[in-house]
Order: sequence, then C-alpha cells, then structure tokens
Amino acid sequence: METPRKTTIAAVIPTFILCYFFWILLTGSFAAQELIVGAVVSILVAWFSARWFVHERPFGFFGKRLFILIWYCIGIFPWELLKANWDVAKRALSPGKLNINPGIVRVPVDVPTEYGKTMLANSITLTPGTITVDIDERDGQVWYYIHWIDVQETEPVAAGEAIKGRMEKWVRRIWQ
Repeated sequence: METPRKTTIAAVIPTFILCYFFWILLTGSFAAQELIVGAVVSILVAWFSARWFVHERPFGFFGKRLFILIWYCIGIFPWELLKANWDVAKRALSPGKLNINPGIVRVPVDVPTEYGKTMLANSITLTPGTITVDIDERDGQVWYYIHWIDVQETEPVAAGEAIKGRMEKWVRRIWQ
C-alpha cells in the first residue's frame, strides 16, 4: 500500500488559486460576500485535496501550460464536440437510413501523465458517439478501448486518428 502524501503549503497555494478562479467563474459575481465565501470554500477544498492534485512542481502549471489549457477548453475541444454532435444529430434525424456500425476499437495513446490520460479519456467520452470503456497500460504502451457509434476503421492507429482528432496533440502539450 502506498503511503499517503502530506499536504504542503506549496501544493495548497496553486490548488487554492485554481479553486478560487473556478468559484468566481461559476458564480460570476464579484460581490464581497461571494468572494469571501469563495475564498473560504476554496482554501478548505485546497487543504483537503492538494495532496492528490499536486504531485511535483506545484507552480509548474501556471504559465504557458495554463494558456494552452484555456485554448483547449475554448477552441479545440468545443470544435471537436461540435463536429461529433453534428454527426450524431444527422444520424438521429434520419431514422430511415440509420447508418451506424457500433463496436469497440482499441487505439494507442501517447500522453505522458496520468492527468493527461484522464483528460483525453474524458474528452473522448464527452464527445457524442464515443465512450472510453477501458484503459490498458502494458509494456510501456497505453491503449484505450473505445465504444464508437460508427466503426469506420478497425486498424488501431487509423481508428485513433479518427476518434481523437486533434485532442491528443493538445492534451499532450498541456501535460508534457
């Protein structure tokens, strides 16, 4: 059994900053009472969760990687989501010629960190028509098993390119 990490101030501070940023983003309010409650909640969440979120280089995420993440969240992922929604909507709105070929495909993944692997798997699952069913890590290679609404390609690399689109490249940039 792995010994639990200790909570350090170096881990709490960046976790607090991210929690507080999301608090403000979600509430959309700069009223004093909202900011105070947000600070209290954020510091409590950061104190209890920092040991699981920050493993090394606590402030390494702030800088270029943060801007890449923001671009991914407002540009890359929404575009991939829109394309997948359009594809599924076309299939659903033409029931007479419901053109689907569901199946599970195995695709290789090249993302170095656990955070990156999780982010990519969640991004794939959030796009309509695909669900990441399992992650297999053997012999230094990571494979995702993905249920795909319309299996167009069974060769792993080609199927991966069709499913992952540009998401893997950008997730790798964020979590390198």
